[in-house]
Amino acid sequence: MKTRAWMVAFGVLPLLQGCTVLAIADVAASTVIYGVKTAVNVVDAVTPDIINRDKDKSKKKD
Repeated sequence: MKTRAWMVAFGVLPLLQGCTVLAIADVAASTVIYGVKTAVNVVDAVTPDIINRDKDKSKKKD
């Protein structure tokens, strides 16, 4: 079923206007970028002590 959906999608893409294809690509890229940013923020929220501990040590040495 997925193969059929992909075939239909690739069959319809040439019929769309260029700006529509670019808009779809922009949405896909934005989704990936915001997903990565969210993942980084989650990791930073979960492990702030590990990262900040190294920064605190370097500040105390100065």
